[in-house]
Amino acid sequence: MSGRKGRLGKPHELVERALELSRADGCVVIADEHSTANLRWAGNALTTNGVTRGRTLTVIATVDGARGTASGVVSRSAVTAADLEPLVRAAEEAARSAGGAAEDARPLVSGPAHSPGFTDAPHETSSAVFADFAPALGEAFATARAGGRELYGFANHEQVSSYLGTSTGLRLRHDQPMGTLELNAKSPDRTRSAWAGRSTRDFTDVDPGEMDTGLARRLGWAKRRIALPAGRYETLLPPTAVADLLIYQYWSAAGRDAAEGRTVFSTPGGGTRVGEKLAGLPLTLRSDPHEPGLETAPFVLAHSSGGDSSVFDNGLPLTATDWISEGSLSRLVTTRHSAELTGLPVAPAIGNLILDGGEDRSLDEMVASTGRGLLLTCLWYIREVDPATLLLTGLTRDGVYLVEDGEVVGEVNNFRFNESPVNLLGRAVEAGRTEKTLPREWGDWFTRAAMPALRVPDFNMSSVSQGV
Repeated sequence: MSGRKGRLGKPHELVERALELSRADGCVVIADEHSTANLRWAGNALTTNGVTRGRTLTVIATVDGARGTASGVVSRSAVTAADLEPLVRAAEEAARSAGGAAEDARPLVSGPAHSPGFTDAPHETSSAVFADFAPALGEAFATARAGGRELYGFANHEQVSSYLGTSTGLRLRHDQPMGTLELNAKSPDRTRSAWAGRSTRDFTDVDPGEMDTGLARRLGWAKRRIALPAGRYETLLPPTAVADLLIYQYWSAAGRDAAEGRTVFSTPGGGTRVGEKLAGLPLTLRSDPHEPGLETAPFVLAHSSGGDSSVFDNGLPLTATDWISEGSLSRLVTTRHSAELTGLPVAPAIGNLILDGGEDRSLDEMVASTGRGLLLTCLWYIREVDPATLLLTGLTRDGVYLVEDGEVVGEVNNFRFNESPVNLLGRAVEAGRTEKTLPREWGDWFTRAAMPALRVPDFNMSSVSQGV
């Protein structure tokens, strides 16, 4: 056995051995291999950098009984061969002590699906991912220093290789690269601040110099300060702000919750709003695991069960899905279980989100055609106020600018807003060019998004905020 323990270092071997050890009626094993590389900087100088490695193993045991099938889920990090049997037994015990059948129990997805490279080593990131980016960042530091501003921020790259094996024959693998870049420019006295963020798969498509140029322009706008009261203003929401709002809407779009009357997508007499017109513009909100530049797992990877996920669906193939099509609600998120309960089509959640249907106009072009309105930078501290309408509240941050006659004339104070993304889609009068973007608020959890800027004629700035 010692020889076997010594050899069980590869993730696919851990998966296979865990399945061999299982005494349950069904078993799903997910091995996630993580690696990260990061850079941090402050005041135009690098401060820290580092590389990390990690492993998490999730075992899902299913046990058949007189009242149905129960499930037990146990996840542990830094798993070695010696940890395998205790982990498998813990999952089986969790299933036996669950107290009854799992509500979402369904037959495990069957094989013989097998991903190429299932037995290959995991993909790993390293500091080499910044080979071209780091020198460009150094040049941006020099430019910012010469221009009298300071740059702060961080770059993070993560690689996750997930190996999924089941007692029904699935052997699937997905490699997910994820990168984020956040850059803040500040005036030396810290009274002015501007932010920009980017998502990337490999840091070959981000330019810190170009970002610094845009931030310098915003700091210039902020030299003039204009006080505005709370109220409803014509507002240009940049792609990052649109992403933050629509990602929260996506997270709130579980079909079962809607059918049971608990969300904005419920109808008063019971049922859902599927088929109802939500947007006056021909907007399509969609997800696609194969979207170029936003690729994500093409099968379900569920480490736990919840309102919009089921461990029994692990390995279920994912395909391109329209959630809103030409302005009308076309799908809500469902598992096989919730689809059966509600009569809705099976539509599992997918790890990216794209809004299409706008015009091929840049944000600068939209500013140029604005008579009087506000231009936002980003949103933060977003919280839900009312699930029935999906009313959200939050704050603006790092620059709200007043536009008059097509020109930015100065920076105004920050605001607290109260808005529902569903209502915003219905009131938007213009959408610009769809582009990859990084949500400011949800960037730690959801990085694969592409959105247009939106023009809303009456965005509700409910109160003045002193935040920066």
